[in-house]
Amino acid sequence: MTALANTRRLLRRAPWERVTTLAIGTGLAMLMQPWSLDVYSYGFPVLLTGVVGLSVAGKLPRGDRE
Repeated sequence: MTALANTRRLLRRAPWERVTTLAIGTGLAMLMQPWSLDVYSYGFPVLLTGVVGLSVAGKLPRGDRE
C-alpha cells in the first residue's frame, strides 16, 4: 500500500464517528456516576472532546469515494 492509500484509509468518517460517540457516552457516564469526584471532574473534558471530535469527524470523507 502506498502512503496516500494508508492516509485515506485512516481518515475515513465511520471509525472516527464510532470513537467520538464512545467518548461522548463515556463522558456522560462519568458525569452521572456518584462515587468518585475525580472521575466526575474529568467527565466534562471527555464529553467536550467527544463533541468536538464528532463535529470534525463529520467533515471527513465517508470512504466510498466521496
